Amino acid sequence: MLLGQIPTGSIQLIVTSPPYALHFKKEYGNVEKREYVDWFKPFAREIFRVLSPEGSFVLNIGGSYNPGSPTRSLYHFKLLIMLCEEIGFHLAQECFWYNPAKLPSPAEWVTVRRIRIKDSIEYVWWLAKSPFPKADNRRVLTEYSADMKRLIERGYRAKDRPSGHKITHKFQKNLGGAIPTNVIERGNNESNSGYIKRCADAGQKPHPARFPAALPEFFINFLSDSGNIVLDPFAGSNTTGAIAESLDRRWLAFENEARYVENSRLRFEGFLA
Repeated sequence: MLLGQIPTGSIQLIVTSPPYALHFKKEYGNVEKREYVDWFKPFAREIFRVLSPEGSFVLNIGGSYNPGSPTRSLYHFKLLIMLCEEIGFHLAQECFWYNPAKLPSPAEWVTVRRIRIKDSIEYVWWLAKSPFPKADNRRVLTEYSADMKRLIERGYRAKDRPSGHKITHKFQKNLGGAIPTNVIERGNNESNSGYIKRCADAGQKPHPARFPAALPEFFINFLSDSGNIVLDPFAGSNTTGAIAESLDRRWLAFENEARYVENSRLRFEGFLA
């Protein structure tokens, strides 16, 4: 395991999306649900070791259905419990990737029998070595809503909300943007992305499971500084590395499949992810 060669406490941020425990086997390899927690445990121990004391581990993990049943697996929740109770991580926050372009599946339950609705989120566990990892939400502010812009312009009368919250005149202060929510909305239908186009031009098949650049971009800005080291131990087509490079971070990326490593070079042509 290449993680074992990294010095203890040298990594500020790990952003990764390992193969999910899906019912159907994928070409990049994925582990059975009943084996998943035990399979991931050795990686988890090394990830904890290499993180700096104020470092963060951001894990994108998708859920799945149990075989032959319209019920959901708990494997990703069991994984989270193992990471916190056995390895020693703190759960800083649960975040979610909302993908409005996600296809309805499994087809039997969603589009044939019509007894389930479309699943369009994936979990993003933000874990840390301490309760107070490096983080600054001022670096990931979003644009104010139209209502908030009007409030800042016209002023706000201090009062108590029916909920019991006390809203003071400070509420109307322009702080440069709104604090983002823990839901990151981004489709993953990147059929016209630079990476896909360059794969086509080079006659190469793109990696079949890519998370959007918006995920590593958000967390790299939020949880690390310029010059920090960012690691992805399940790199795939190396979206994390390309975004880290474009944001002036140093990075490491590990991938078992040589063809995906070679293919990932295409991401670095102009830093288009």
